Amino acid sequence: MKCVKGRGFLWVAVLAAFFALSACDDSSSASSNGPDENAAAESSSSSICKDCDDESSSSSKKIESSAEKDVESSDDAETGKSSSSKENRTSSSSIKSGDSSSSKKDVSSSSVSSSSSEKQSSSSVGSSSSSVKQSSSSVASSSSEYVPFDHSQTLGSIGQEGVYKTFTDSRNGRSYYYMEFKGVNRQGDSATVTAMAENLNIGEMVAGDKDQADDSKVERYCYDNDTINCDRYGGLYQWAEMMKLPSECNTKSCADSIKPNHQGICPDDWRLLTYDDFVVILNSNGNNHGIEGVRSTFGFGGYNTTGYSLVGAGLRRPTGEFKDCLEKETYWYYPGEILVDGEMFVLGSNTSYRDNSIYGPSNFNYTKLEGRSVRCVKSK
Repeated sequence: MKCVKGRGFLWVAVLAAFFALSACDDSSSASSNGPDENAAAESSSSSICKDCDDESSSSSKKIESSAEKDVESSDDAETGKSSSSKENRTSSSSIKSGDSSSSKKDVSSSSVSSSSSEKQSSSSVGSSSSSVKQSSSSVASSSSEYVPFDHSQTLGSIGQEGVYKTFTDSRNGRSYYYMEFKGVNRQGDSATVTAMAENLNIGEMVAGDKDQADDSKVERYCYDNDTINCDRYGGLYQWAEMMKLPSECNTKSCADSIKPNHQGICPDDWRLLTYDDFVVILNSNGNNHGIEGVRSTFGFGGYNTTGYSLVGAGLRRPTGEFKDCLEKETYWYYPGEILVDGEMFVLGSNTSYRDNSIYGPSNFNYTKLEGRSVRCVKSK
């Protein structure tokens, strides 16, 4: 009986050990699988991590998108062009944000809400993209800010203080240097001309491959279609535009419309330079250098002893392209035309930094369609 009783105690001990081990396993199982509270806490914790990653990812996307936009904006500032492909990039990055957020819907319900918030941030990327476009235009305008050229650099130094004066053209607020030229006319008589010491620059720029055909406004060419060249060297004008006559006068005679002291596109109280005016200027202020005495020392191979300060403004050809002569040659029309054997010619002159001669007006020009510089003389 003692043996049986001892065996009974042995069985009880074995069973107790078994239940103890089973309890440990259940506790271990409970800690691994846990009740819903623990799972929610852990899930919440991992969800927070995921949300942080999503936000940082979204932020990095915004930064990358912003950086990309800034680069593109700077490109726009240089080229002045708006690219539709950039808009596509913006929308495609939004689509990518949407896709990545939707792929997180399977993670948990909280990540679904995080995905919708990411979509909102994606749409905010789109709105920030539009603000980037606005800033892009401001960048373009700021980068296109051009410091106006200092025209005093082209002026002559003829040993007289206060020789140059200035006036402002009320049409566009542009100021011009001018001076008095005391010289000799073609008849050998003393004469005085008050003329601009720089080229006229007025009008709306049109492309070199087009004629100045809008008679409702003043139009100009800028060498190489660059307004900076207009600021430095003045505008270039076809004959009818200079004369402020209908554009059809470029292809037919309008001699009857030419007036004495023809104003043309010059400001009020000023008129177009004539050949007689230029002769006086050429022989003014003790000039003994001929044509070199009217050319500026500013990159145009002259002495500028007269103070007239001709610059190498170049030429727009009648075929639409610009002759390769910027800072090398300059051309100008006179307000006149002449018929020879029934054929119409226009008067003009030109000079080159390589040549110390002046051509015209006996060297008749066969077309009025070139783009040439304009000087104005003060009306008496």
